[in-house]
Amino acid sequence: MVSQEQILDALRKVEDPDLHKDVVSLKMIRDLKIEGDVVRFTLHLTTPACPMKDRMRNDAEKAVLALPGVREAHVNLDATVVNDGRNRGVMDVPVRNAIAIGSGKGGVGKSTVAVNVAVALAQTGATVGLLDADIYGPNVPTMMGVKELPPPKGNKITPAEAYGVKMMSIGFLVKPEQPLIWRGPMLHSSIKQFISDVAWGDLDYLIVDLPPGTGDAPLSLAQSLSLSGGVIVTLPQDVSLEDARRGLYMFEQLQVPVFGVVENMSYLEMPDGNRLHVFGSGGGKRLAKEANVPFLGMVPMDPSVSVSGDSGKPIVVSQPDSPVAQALKALAEQIAAQTSIAAYKRSNNVIPINLVG
Repeated sequence: MVSQEQILDALRKVEDPDLHKDVVSLKMIRDLKIEGDVVRFTLHLTTPACPMKDRMRNDAEKAVLALPGVREAHVNLDATVVNDGRNRGVMDVPVRNAIAIGSGKGGVGKSTVAVNVAVALAQTGATVGLLDADIYGPNVPTMMGVKELPPPKGNKITPAEAYGVKMMSIGFLVKPEQPLIWRGPMLHSSIKQFISDVAWGDLDYLIVDLPPGTGDAPLSLAQSLSLSGGVIVTLPQDVSLEDARRGLYMFEQLQVPVFGVVENMSYLEMPDGNRLHVFGSGGGKRLAKEANVPFLGMVPMDPSVSVSGDSGKPIVVSQPDSPVAQALKALAEQIAAQTSIAAYKRSNNVIPINLVG
């Protein structure tokens, strides 16, 4: 009969493609059981949104099946989201990772990306919060189909919830037509309150929808909340890239790791199968290469995205099998992977690096 040590030796040849270490050294093998010629174990991942989970399970299964005396190998998948190890003293509950979604300018679909990424992560089983820090243009309540907050509990604001995502926005506290004419101190105070005075609960990921530009809001957020990393959303065109480049270097100046660049509205799929590049092509990939950060992927144009957002049902929910929903789900997986990489590097006292994929 095969031994436990033989199985672990075989599994040492299986590598996590993101962390570049074998699954045994990473302590991902749990509940190993040998029942005659049948082997069962759990592969415990760093996130349920791991983009390589099927590949890793297949590699682990093949490695064990290659051993003499093994007829069957059953690999169960489980996950615990890794903590980035950053101190978030303003929150009295665990928030393992906080990720800002930003852009250098408006009109690039940043909020749409933030909303759909949050929902996609929740669909994998992660606990997710969504903070609408776009004080001057709070669109998250509309996009998530929620009009008001639940009653408070004690001295804490209870976040709204939809599609498995907890959320907070100034849009819940002011009338839709009411403009917010605030200077920096008031903006800073409101963002800090949304972080410390909301009963977020235990979160794997807090997705933060930043306002466009490089003004007071991103600075206030970086001062109030220790961010795991930031993601830049851009269009392919040069004008958008110029502003996205400013947003990217803003993260760097604030010492926020840049997880990568997303190119939104990359192309329009035509009925004949061709792609129409309405805003040019390849700009997001060029920006990522120039800044030496990962290119996280392209999201195609689709009129259904705006319809879904206006109706309060994100595209990953309303049309989960559509190409744009699949692209957004893949984007959520890439962001989760970059978060795990940064947290792993930090926990091992290694400077976080960006792996270009």
